[in-house]
Amino acid sequence: MNCRNRRIQITLLHHFLGEVKMNKALGIDVGGTGIKGAVVDVDRGVLLTERHRIETPQPATPQTVAQTVSQIAEHFEWNGAIGCGFPAAVQQGIVRTAANIDESWIGTNGADIFSRATNQPVFLLNDADAAGMAEMRFGAGTDTDGVVMMITLGTGIGTALFSDSKLLPNTELGHLLLGELTCEQYASNAVRKKEDLSWKVWGSRLNTVLCAYHALFWPKKFIIGGGVSKKSHKFFKHLDVSAEIVVATQKNEAGIIGAAVHAFELAS
Repeated sequence: MNCRNRRIQITLLHHFLGEVKMNKALGIDVGGTGIKGAVVDVDRGVLLTERHRIETPQPATPQTVAQTVSQIAEHFEWNGAIGCGFPAAVQQGIVRTAANIDESWIGTNGADIFSRATNQPVFLLNDADAAGMAEMRFGAGTDTDGVVMMITLGTGIGTALFSDSKLLPNTELGHLLLGELTCEQYASNAVRKKEDLSWKVWGSRLNTVLCAYHALFWPKKFIIGGGVSKKSHKFFKHLDVSAEIVVATQKNEAGIIGAAVHAFELAS
């Protein structure tokens, strides 16, 4: 055997061994308009496949959402742990609230419902918590001690709170009252669009929300995510809360990555 062929064999062997040892999980992110998933390398925090997205069924009942989650698992021919970020407060797999999903979810064991639908072990957590876990492990929160708060700006306002990288789950501070309105009714990106607010006015509203959060928890860093974070240069200049403010780096993949990491660690 010549040296070139020997090198090719060694390269293929290393590639094969790398795949065998790779720690993977399927991450799924349930949203109000779409449910998407991908296989994730949980050691590096990167997607190993293209994201697969299916429209969120309406109404988003336990049965219809479970069918969609099952379709995503079948798309990847997945056999193993599945992590699922879910738009609700979740306690030990039990759904306690309903945001952008049908109220019939409240009180159900969402983890069991998805596990039965997929015939795989499913681990459920709040969707903002999943995104925050990805940012703390692989993104803008890496190696940051003290209190850090992840904010996702979209239809509502999602929050994830960490102290020395440890998650305090289910904060759901978008529903915190700020006067007569909740924070997300006052300053979500959906409100900006609906009321056609200028970046200055909306930035001022968002700053009021961040100051309220800061007064409660004193985070040293806010990580701002959601699609609008790509336009941070238009509104960051209107934020003067007494904390570091940075843009999330994991973008639309954060919820999938965080959910997959959560599942792998609980299943191991």
